[in-house]
Amino acid sequence: MTFRLYDTATRSVRDFVPLRDGAVGLYLCGLTVQSEPHVGHVRSGVNFDVLQRWLRHRGFAVTFIRNVTDIDDKILAKSAEQGLHWYELAARMKRELDRAYAALNVAPPTYEPLATGHVPEMIELIGELVERGHAYAAADGSGDVYFDVRSFPEYGALTRQGIDEMEAAEDVDPELVARKRDPRDFALWKGHKDTEPATASWPSPWGRGRPGWHIECSAMAGKYLGTAFDIHGGGVDLRFPHHENELAQSRAAGHDFATYWMHNAWITTAGEKMSKSLGNSLAIPSVLQRFRGIELRYYLVSAHYRSHVEFSFEALEEAAVGLRRIESFLERATPASSAELPAAFAAAMDDDLGTPAAVAVIHDAVREGNRLGPGPEQDALAGSVLAMLDVLGLHPQDPAWGAPASSDEQLSAAVDVLVAGLLEQRAAARAAKDFATADEIRDRIKAAGLDVTDTPDGPRWSIA
Repeated sequence: MTFRLYDTATRSVRDFVPLRDGAVGLYLCGLTVQSEPHVGHVRSGVNFDVLQRWLRHRGFAVTFIRNVTDIDDKILAKSAEQGLHWYELAARMKRELDRAYAALNVAPPTYEPLATGHVPEMIELIGELVERGHAYAAADGSGDVYFDVRSFPEYGALTRQGIDEMEAAEDVDPELVARKRDPRDFALWKGHKDTEPATASWPSPWGRGRPGWHIECSAMAGKYLGTAFDIHGGGVDLRFPHHENELAQSRAAGHDFATYWMHNAWITTAGEKMSKSLGNSLAIPSVLQRFRGIELRYYLVSAHYRSHVEFSFEALEEAAVGLRRIESFLERATPASSAELPAAFAAAMDDDLGTPAAVAVIHDAVREGNRLGPGPEQDALAGSVLAMLDVLGLHPQDPAWGAPASSDEQLSAAVDVLVAGLLEQRAAARAAKDFATADEIRDRIKAAGLDVTDTPDGPRWSIA
């Protein structure tokens, strides 16, 4: 079956045809390292980690580039607030990001370029745009250089907007409006300001300054993947203006750039995008105090990458219980050393990374294995389950997950699985109006020192 993916540019599911046989160039817009990563941040890393794992499973040689923005307005502002050098804050938060990715078994990319390490390439690309008449230096001598959006007729192609329908560029303020030919023109180069550290500037033909955000990704993608590559990814919030501007400046410079665009959806809390600015973020270290990294990854993988996820600890707990059932099955079986992926699992993954359906195939195999009981057939199914988990980065024996759980943790996981099974039996009895059996099961749970509370989302248990 052909791998198919949803291309944001065409707004359709397309057959994936790489530019070069057997090889894929994949670029992911990484994070701006201004503060601790939260659950919403790492979703992008997990989703595109699954993508590159699946592409490799299908036999492609993947060159995966995931950049880091380590210089921008937010980093300068945050570091000033905290009394740190901007590069000190960026380095600290980069280490936090590395730890978060490692805790969720997000494999390192082929290369992870830092924006500050590629300023020469950015200056070169800006120079090409100036020469082609698509960029101009501000006439006031500020050192700012802007992309001229009206010089490029295709501007707005990615998000299907006309220029006059767009809002002004986000860096526009009353003092900058006069420098631009159009309020929508965006900064390629920002002239150095006396209020900014001298270390946050580099020499250029337009004077000392620093790159704009959008030019960074175009330059880094071009350096490592060439002027044309296969897939460009990132969060859906990056479609405009970031990816729209990347595409415009790259095409205006004569580069084909990305063939396919993929965007993962948000993780929301109370219906709003999880973000630091809203104050509703959940830092990874805090979440990992309550749940294992493999459980958080399972929670993120179980949702389709294009589906918005309303985060709650209750939902995360339900996901953790589901994973523990799988782990419990594998502990009871003797997984076969080699197993092929079920056709249904492969079909789900080939259908725009359909991880919800793929996870459902795993649970079907676990249920069948439990029904069969010990023996060669169960072992074969267990091997198949491990193979599927491995593709999703969820193999329980992967060294990335660290030391095995303690006996107390194993006991807690076993209790979760057993109680969940009893609650399922109780729910079935109630559905059949066999209330005597349902009450008997509830009494058995209470006798074990546990409380059961019926909620609109189903029964919940806790230690009495």
